Amino acid sequence: MFGKFSSKRLTIEHSSQSERIRRDSFGMFDGYDSCSEDTSSSSSSEESEEEVAPLPSNLPIIKNNGQVYTYPDGKSGMATCEMCGMVGVRDAFYSKTKRFCSVSCSRSYSSNSKKASILARLQVTGKPPTKKAKVLQKQPLVAKLAAYAQYQATLQNQAKTKAAAVSMEGFSWGNYINSNSFIAAPVTCFKHAPMGTCWGDISENVRVEVPNTDCSLPTKVFWIAGIVKLAGYNALLRYEGFENDSGLDFWCNICGSDIHPVGWCAASGKPLVPPRTIQHKYTNWKAFLVKRLTGAKTLPPDFSQKVSESMQYPFKPCMRVEVVDKRHLCRTRVAVVESVIGGRLRLVYEDSEDRTDDFWCHMHSPLIHHIGWSRSIGHRFKRSDITKKQDGHFDTPPHLFAKVKEVDQSGEWFKEGMKLEAIDPLNLSTICVATIRKVLADGFLMIGIDGSEAADGSDWFCYHATSPSIFPVGFCEINMIELTPPRGYTKLPFKWFDYLRETGSIAAPVKLFNKDVPNHGFRVGMKLEAVDLMEPRLICVATVTRIIHRLLRIHFDGWEEEYDQWVDCESPDLYPVGWCQLTGYQLQPPASQSSRESQSGSSKQKKKAKSQQYKGHKKMTTLQLKEELIDGEDYNFLQGASDQESNGSANFYIKQEP
Repeated sequence: MFGKFSSKRLTIEHSSQSERIRRDSFGMFDGYDSCSEDTSSSSSSEESEEEVAPLPSNLPIIKNNGQVYTYPDGKSGMATCEMCGMVGVRDAFYSKTKRFCSVSCSRSYSSNSKKASILARLQVTGKPPTKKAKVLQKQPLVAKLAAYAQYQATLQNQAKTKAAAVSMEGFSWGNYINSNSFIAAPVTCFKHAPMGTCWGDISENVRVEVPNTDCSLPTKVFWIAGIVKLAGYNALLRYEGFENDSGLDFWCNICGSDIHPVGWCAASGKPLVPPRTIQHKYTNWKAFLVKRLTGAKTLPPDFSQKVSESMQYPFKPCMRVEVVDKRHLCRTRVAVVESVIGGRLRLVYEDSEDRTDDFWCHMHSPLIHHIGWSRSIGHRFKRSDITKKQDGHFDTPPHLFAKVKEVDQSGEWFKEGMKLEAIDPLNLSTICVATIRKVLADGFLMIGIDGSEAADGSDWFCYHATSPSIFPVGFCEINMIELTPPRGYTKLPFKWFDYLRETGSIAAPVKLFNKDVPNHGFRVGMKLEAVDLMEPRLICVATVTRIIHRLLRIHFDGWEEEYDQWVDCESPDLYPVGWCQLTGYQLQPPASQSSRESQSGSSKQKKKAKSQQYKGHKKMTTLQLKEELIDGEDYNFLQGASDQESNGSANFYIKQEP
């Protein structure tokens, strides 16, 4: 949807005009070149600017993306709009009094909307009431109630943000990356994540304008910094002028609201002020910036707009979907979207009485489908006790769901009884000997794990024929992956040729499997944020430990290898470093760090519970489903779940035995 960004180079030109006014094209005040912090902070903007000498005639200006930034008149300093609160250059404001940034604000201030504006600003800033608040006394009761509701919502949001911050206290991706010299997977590896398809060539040495935290001025000021290191969305920044001094380096999310391209301060009327630690290094900071920024790269001017657009999600609360039953993977149920965070959906099963029976997945997950999908392909479906839709609920449009690759089933195709290798959805660290148990429509297959199947098919699961989670016979051997043999099979080491002969089975043809491998960009050792698919509400600090074609082995930092997961390189359950911070989702820190905190006991309990979940989940699922079948629950043999689509080209080399 979005074209790739290309970082814009800054070019420098010299002005031939005889005089330029006091704020330069960087948005930098002349007065800060030589004044001390004490005089800057104690004197008013008008007084300090009157003392500044005119700029020399040869002072350069900057062209950024074809736009020339000139020097706005700074004689009267900065102004704040009394209506909307926007800060800008006073001379650009409306009317002789310079009280408003535009005609509309001037008119609005004179109307009744002035009252609502004052109230909103009081709530957001949290400042005590002033004389302006007296107008609220005249507000109608309905307006007061609405304002109070908005205030309560603001407090709740602040409480949620604070709770998330407390839960992650003690863990910092920046410190974690720096202290261990880790490398994070680049944002371009995650096409489903915000900016994944339009990250462009954002890299080290790109310059940005950021808040200057090394300053004692009473107002918020900015300075230019360069990217020293990238880790997903996070960037290690160093203020210009520090050269090789890393003393004030800091990490921030490059998609955050305080990160701007060079030239933003000039366009927005914001001051550029050098950090006080290095303020003495140069007498002419403007000349320094001109030299440093000539030929440098910065963010595209519409970067923040693209970030905002990439975080708009089509799924909305109250939409109905069909989703895999987390307790019985052989069937689906109707669920309702409860909330959307960064494209991840919290789905509540429609027949859940207390709305606590939920399931988390990404909107592009192969586990969710439009209403009626199960019936259309022949997959099992649990009928709901609810006879009609609840008020406000509506079916999700089919075009919003991830599309699977179309396949031709008319020629040679998968058949029931064929053998293959498949990732066990109940133990994602293993690839097992498996059998195709039923061929559904549209390329979907019902698959069972050999040696642990129920006679009624209650523990079958569904993969699409193009799924990267199924493999031809011999895949594990040729790629040196440990294949899990059927439970109870005693002839070890396991040999496919012997097993096929003993069971009278045939292997699924190699040519029917997905052999496309995209140029995904992942490398062993890269850090990322990954969903714990055994408890999909959790997103954890993780590492890529193996790469086999398009298959990634994901290790959760601080946990034993038995909790690893085999995941496709295009899985929507993988995210760049900093994704949780960007979207407001809670990240689970490495288990070893959690144990160092006061929760060491709970960490051990979690490990034990998780181990029991892995080892006992399959048996429990089968027994539960058998009990429900005995009770006479009605089933239609209809839906399932595919895995991720694939693109690119590569070949699997399968060893052929006589």
